[in-house]
Amino acid sequence: MENFIAYNPTQVHFGRNCIKTLGTTTKELGKRVLLLCGKGSIRKNGIYEKVIAQLKTDEIQIFEYSGIKSNPLVDNAREAAKIGIDNKIDVIVAVGGGSVIDSAKIISLAIANNIDPWDIMKYKSVPKSNIPLIAILTIAATGSEMNGAAVLQNHETKEKIAYVSPLNYPKHSYLDPEFTFSVPKKYTAYGIVDLIAHSLESYFGEGKASLADRFVESIIKEAIENAPLVLNDPQNYNYRANIMWAATMALNGTNDYGRKNGDWGVHDIAHNISFLYDTPHGATLSIVYPAWLKLLSTRIPDRIKQLGKQLFNVNSVDETIDSLEKFFISVDCPVRLSDIDIYKDKQNEITQQILNSQANGMFHKLSDEDKEKLVKLMM
Repeated sequence: MENFIAYNPTQVHFGRNCIKTLGTTTKELGKRVLLLCGKGSIRKNGIYEKVIAQLKTDEIQIFEYSGIKSNPLVDNAREAAKIGIDNKIDVIVAVGGGSVIDSAKIISLAIANNIDPWDIMKYKSVPKSNIPLIAILTIAATGSEMNGAAVLQNHETKEKIAYVSPLNYPKHSYLDPEFTFSVPKKYTAYGIVDLIAHSLESYFGEGKASLADRFVESIIKEAIENAPLVLNDPQNYNYRANIMWAATMALNGTNDYGRKNGDWGVHDIAHNISFLYDTPHGATLSIVYPAWLKLLSTRIPDRIKQLGKQLFNVNSVDETIDSLEKFFISVDCPVRLSDIDIYKDKQNEITQQILNSQANGMFHKLSDEDKEKLVKLMM
């Protein structure tokens, strides 16, 4: 086991009606709030009104920026940061999934340090402080509500990249499983794939950490067992709660303690596909992961077999990969690019994008030839 520092400063408020303390919590941090949200779903399902009601009870002044899209853009971060700077906001409330919360993290740094968001993403400027962030989660997937990572994309530079910093952790995160009741079936499934993929990135990272392995295996089992239940009964509180907490635990640092690092090569590859075609993040991950496992099947067979034994009670590499693919299919997620109408005529375009971005794993390094093979395996 490697040396490590366990650090997570986010205070999580979990459960039904936990948002009732939002006004008090926000007021402790400031009264000038930048409210960030997505493209409108929270207005349709009533979450927006609940948030506004809590903030208004404590006479908080609200400045709003809405319209943050999935696969979030640096352009949105720049526009929102300008609103925050112009209005001297002192706290951010982000209502949404990973895209909104990721954007909020970089917006927080941009406002506090008066830095262009993309300069932050490219590590050209190093932020020294942040604006306190409160996250209100509306979809279980990315784990952004309890970690220090953020992902943005830039169409000018043709990049989708991550920025990691201790300053990125939300000060508070509100997780009410009822806020995920209205998430469509396919996006619930994509979120489940995302949390599994986060766990696997740790599992295939560098370093031996037996307890971390058990955490990963348990989180994935929780996801696999609850997936059909929540998809068939989406307004069941307990099923939604189980998936929500599993997604948070999948990427809050717990699974990495004792390792040097996770791998993150699959995510790097997947980001390039979603950059090109604006595909849902979870849908790209369910395509890339089986292909990646096939590519590495002769390099790390024992590790793959261990995963298969613990998750599916199978004993071979092929059975492990086949079982994972069958699970993804069972929750109606794609396992080939052709499943999302991306065909062989796009093979060279995808390969070139991956090569140009220098996408790679932190531990399992991929050669250019590997990347070409990987794309073929995804077709």
